[in-house]
Amino acid sequence: MKILLIHQNFPGQYKHLAPALVQLGHQVVALTPKVKKQTKWNGVNVLPYGIKGSSTKGIHPWLMDFETKLLRGHSCYNAAMHLKELGFSPDIIMAHHGWGESMFLKDVWPNARLGLYCELYHLTTYPFINFDPEFPSQSEEMDRLRIRLKNLNNRLHEEVMDAGISPTRFQADTFPDIYQDRITVCHDGVNTEAVVPNAQAVLELTDGKTVTRDDEVITFINRNLEPYRGYHVFMRALPELLRRRPNAQVVLLGGDEVSYGAKAPDGKTWKQIFIDEVRDQISDEDWARVHYLGRVPYNRFLAMMQVSRVHVYLTYPFVLSWSLLEAMSAECAIVASGTDPVKEVMTEGETGRMVDFFDKEALVEKVCDLLENEEERRHLGKQAREFVVKNYDLRSVCLPNQLDWVTKLAQLSPRPPLD
Repeated sequence: MKILLIHQNFPGQYKHLAPALVQLGHQVVALTPKVKKQTKWNGVNVLPYGIKGSSTKGIHPWLMDFETKLLRGHSCYNAAMHLKELGFSPDIIMAHHGWGESMFLKDVWPNARLGLYCELYHLTTYPFINFDPEFPSQSEEMDRLRIRLKNLNNRLHEEVMDAGISPTRFQADTFPDIYQDRITVCHDGVNTEAVVPNAQAVLELTDGKTVTRDDEVITFINRNLEPYRGYHVFMRALPELLRRRPNAQVVLLGGDEVSYGAKAPDGKTWKQIFIDEVRDQISDEDWARVHYLGRVPYNRFLAMMQVSRVHVYLTYPFVLSWSLLEAMSAECAIVASGTDPVKEVMTEGETGRMVDFFDKEALVEKVCDLLENEEERRHLGKQAREFVVKNYDLRSVCLPNQLDWVTKLAQLSPRPPLD
């Protein structure tokens, strides 16, 4: 088959699927703005396209999000038309449609089957809005209208989507009923052969010191340190954690930007706002045991998981982080928020411990309890890894299921674009 992949940050979620399709003998082409010139990646012919145009000054703020997606969709359409002129006609197209690129591809190739990566449908009800009372909507009534309009991209894609794939049941269930019979739940997968416990792991800290499995290490990871992933809750628990655990080294990984939710006020960063909030509660001596690594290469991230004695994961009801399943694969003893995305992959007392997202006192207690109980840490870690190997292993579970989804996608009758 001829397969076209669309992703603004290619390979993204197609990191493992794309090479597997090449190995099966398919011709795989990717369109992405990430590269500046044509290149090959694991047998995939990766083609660039530029995003032309910019947001209109003075446009209604609710339309800015869609206009950005429209600009990407139009630019990708032009690149697709050029591909068509060169004689390329895909049997199937797979796209992460969240940025709008695939909006008009059925107009280029109406007989292609379109499979979408269905990451999230934006809902206007609690807990999807106003979950965190500390950061309420400025106007809940207006937010409902704005968020409904934000789904315009999802709705336009629904008309032409032949099949969808969603990494978790929580995410798939955010989509309306009209989507449900076309969405398959299948995670991207965890390479459990690479993400393993390692008694010899060493993590270098920012001051040149190192920590190992012999040290008491508490870890916390966000792509960016922000409230959506509970950074504020963790920071407010930090003074008491440091007081009760005088030998603990606390390691945080994550950038200073915003992945989800609102930007920090006054040009600040969420990272610094919550450092400033708790810093006067922590002595200089204790603060020296707190280490911010920023963003790191994958091997350093893995070492962080492997030296962790207790790993903390907190999230709003939102897209589940890959890092949680990777922490489970590394046999981390985990304390996580008891929010719905976490409950899908963890069971209290079997594969980890859970706390109310907002309860910093309970977070301190459960982390300290685990640090005192080596046998429970070992039990939870082993059970967590066994669960991930059984249900989320890349090679034996997820990749075969993804390939099966592609096969079924190719057998569908394509939906034409609608007027």
